[in-house]
Amino acid sequence: MAQSDMPTMRSRRLGNELRRLRLANDLKVAEVAEILECGQPKISQIENGKRGIRQIDLTLLLDRYGVEDDQYRVSLKQLARDIHKVDWWSYQGPLLGDTLRDYLTLESDSEVMRNYEPALVPGLLQTEAYMRQLFTAVLPVERVEMMVTTRLKRKELIEKQPDFRLRAIVDETALRRLPWPGDLIREQLQHLCDVGHLANVTLQVLPLKARFINHQMQPFVLFSLRGEPAIDVAWLEHMTGGTLLEQRTDVRAYAQLWAELTAYALSPHESQRLIEDIAKEYT
Repeated sequence: MAQSDMPTMRSRRLGNELRRLRLANDLKVAEVAEILECGQPKISQIENGKRGIRQIDLTLLLDRYGVEDDQYRVSLKQLARDIHKVDWWSYQGPLLGDTLRDYLTLESDSEVMRNYEPALVPGLLQTEAYMRQLFTAVLPVERVEMMVTTRLKRKELIEKQPDFRLRAIVDETALRRLPWPGDLIREQLQHLCDVGHLANVTLQVLPLKARFINHQMQPFVLFSLRGEPAIDVAWLEHMTGGTLLEQRTDVRAYAQLWAELTAYALSPHESQRLIEDIAKEYT
């Protein structure tokens, strides 16, 4: 990967971790530059995710930072190699923005994804007809097919990667506010029932009668990224894109919110029954 293609989500993650280790060791950029026998701008670029790092240089830094955990070292070295990984969306062209590319990277690199949606069916659980209706309503016609194709490709995480787990909580409102033909709605609801039986999918519905949770209830995703130790990050959806939260206090807050949502939502079995009952209303 050319330096001009950076920063990427992976290079920023690696840079943030190396910066954290440097600060934990009370070292200045100039001191690290001396260790690698390079200029200070190179260290800054690595920590800002604007360039990768050679394996031999990474080994030197981990030794100097006193990182002795073998699994942690292996994870960081793998992340450094993955910076140059060419993903399937790399060839999708300019119609996929940087924000979506970042999201796809997080999704691909995760072993567990916890997704809360208050107004829509989660993307990985949408039928093609459902997603086409969504995209047609808000996107220029020339982008619709690209976005549908991309979202269908993402669904392979569930279908072809059994080590990937999706836990989803969807508000009952999202299942009832579907201003489309009844057959499309029935197809989507039946699809939710079908995927809810998959071993790597846990689907819960937050019912209308659930206790009110005193938080701003925007869509969010908690990603548990592969590695030792696993790293959790939070992704917030908003009207113009998404925001990544990596600070432990922020992630902890959303993890707590997820725990509350899980407690207030129906069990997977009860959720299946509710979805089936809603589907009958469109018969």
